[in-house]
This record gives sequence, C-alpha cells and structure tokens, in this order.
Amino acid sequence: MDIRFLGFDSPIFHTLHNILDGDESESGNGKSATHPTRAYVGDARAMAATPADVVEYPNSYAFLIDMPGSKSGDIKVQVEEDNVLVIRGERKRAEVKEGAKYVRMERRMGKFLRKFTLPENADTEKISAVCRDGVLTVTVKKLPPQPKKAKTIEVKIA
Repeated sequence: MDIRFLGFDSPIFHTLHNILDGDESESGNGKSATHPTRAYVGDARAMAATPADVVEYPNSYAFLIDMPGSKSGDIKVQVEEDNVLVIRGERKRAEVKEGAKYVRMERRMGKFLRKFTLPENADTEKISAVCRDGVLTVTVKKLPPQPKKAKTIEVKIA
C-alpha cells in the first residue's frame, strides 16, 4: 500500500511502513535480517500500551495493572526462564446490537503483554493473582533472607 496519498511522504513514515508491512520477498525465505518480525512489533506495541505499577513491600512484590472488563479466562500469568514474570491476554470489544454504531471508540482493545524480570529474592513458587474492580494484582512473595555465614581464614605462619 502506498501511504503517500495520505500526506505521509516523510522518510520516517516510509521506514515505519516497511517495518510494519515489510517486503518479505527480499530475502527469498520470507524473513529479513534487517527488519523485526511482525510478532516482535506486535509484542512491543502490546507492552507499550500496558502500563503497570510495581510496589515492593517488606515480604512481597506487587504488580498492578488496569484490566477493566477483562475476565479471568482472558488473562494469563506465567513465569518463564525461572525469573521472568509474564502477564498477557486480550481485551475484546463487546458486540453492538443490530442498528447501533460506535460514534467514538477510545478504550484500548486487543492484546496486552508485560514482562518483568524478578529479583533474586523473589519466590517463584509463591505467586498469586487476583483481579478486583478492574485491577489485576499479581503478588510475588519474597524468599526469607539468608543468614550471612562467617568465613574463617586460616592464618599461616611463615
């Protein structure tokens, strides 16, 4: 699709257009070494559009994300690579009744994704997730602090 007719005749818009639509025939195998994949671009958009608050308490970490109208089946919370908390899902638009049409659409719909690298003292076996009043709260308990052991160094007499 040529975007010049929309008044976007800037090099930056041409680059964005090529990244998002991509001419996959360049490399012959459908993949380009210079352009990010569609999945990567989609994940980046989903992450940028999903703001989150992270709160540290004495015994836990809390990750707070607004999820208005989401059902529990639309939200997936996982731990990947032993220390990466991944929250993903999809917000779906409600069906409109026959004869009705949207006058304005401002609420964000579509996929969402957030990844957080957990600190070393996070207990990945004790994670809970609760969605209440449109806010998803994922709580990760902390491991108890390890007592520091004294190290004895042998003194050699020369």
